[in-house]
Amino acid sequence: MSQPPGFPAADDPADRALRPRALIEFNGQEPVVRNLAVAIEAAKGRKEQLDHILLSGPPGLGKPTLAHIMAKEMGVEIHETAGPMLERPGDLAGILSALRPGSLLFIDEVHSLKRVVEEYLYSAMEDFRITIQIGEGATASALTLNLPPFTLVAATTREGSLSAPFRSRFGIRERLDLYSVADLSRILSRSATLLGVEADIDGLETIAKRSRGTARYANNHLRRIRDLAQVRYDNRISQAVAEEGLQMLGIDAAGLTELDRRILRCLYDQGRAVGLKTLSVSIGEEETTIEDVYEPFLIQCGLISKTPSGRILTAKGYDHLGLPAPRLASDLQQRLFDLPKDR
Repeated sequence: MSQPPGFPAADDPADRALRPRALIEFNGQEPVVRNLAVAIEAAKGRKEQLDHILLSGPPGLGKPTLAHIMAKEMGVEIHETAGPMLERPGDLAGILSALRPGSLLFIDEVHSLKRVVEEYLYSAMEDFRITIQIGEGATASALTLNLPPFTLVAATTREGSLSAPFRSRFGIRERLDLYSVADLSRILSRSATLLGVEADIDGLETIAKRSRGTARYANNHLRRIRDLAQVRYDNRISQAVAEEGLQMLGIDAAGLTELDRRILRCLYDQGRAVGLKTLSVSIGEEETTIEDVYEPFLIQCGLISKTPSGRILTAKGYDHLGLPAPRLASDLQQRLFDLPKDR
């Protein structure tokens, strides 16, 4: 899944350099961190591997980071892959057969697993064994391979896309939510220290407020603003410097990017409920990226609303664009609920 323009990919080396390496360094997500700390301590006390863990939530909140932290705190090696990379059961078999006792296998975007690969995981997760098909046709045979006990940590932005049998095989299921401004400010303070740039509270808070509740975006904004501060402002980030840097990045006061604003403008221009396919074609972005990256934030901000007929611009959305809302907007919105669905 692609990221918004200017934002780092999940495996960006610069992003990894700012990630915490222990649970005590992980700011925010307190319930998740607390529950994982208890699970780790209990597993270590019993000298067992962790239960299989499912981490869900929007992108950029720290799911891969938590997987690496868990492996380090358990003192085990971690193997990483992603759902789209596992095309056939054989792809997964090669990874599973290389695991050592207690190893942690991290699968990102696990909702992208093909059903045949997902079902192949069932016996591996429950009984720690897999069956490998050897040969084809009449000469085919099956070889059962025992696996060492391991922990599967799976990350997804679409938990609802996982089958019920698959979800039920995870002993621990945790959801990560968007960060508060206070949490992001603490994350940015730590990152600024690592980056060697001075930043005051107001400057960090300004960045935090425009980072969509997402640590990855906040750190990326900080790195770009650090460049500006180094070149023009003696390596110091104040509120004014932060605002200038965010303006250069095209991030407005609500944390919206240019593509966010194009979505709002598209809904305004259409003047009716808009389906996902229509929206995708109109703004030139993939449906999954709109649905997973942009739309949740716009809905949470109250700028757009989803009706049975499609997406519509709210009164707050009109205000953000500086455009007048239609007269009798409430009546219009009510009528949209009665229109044929356009998804």
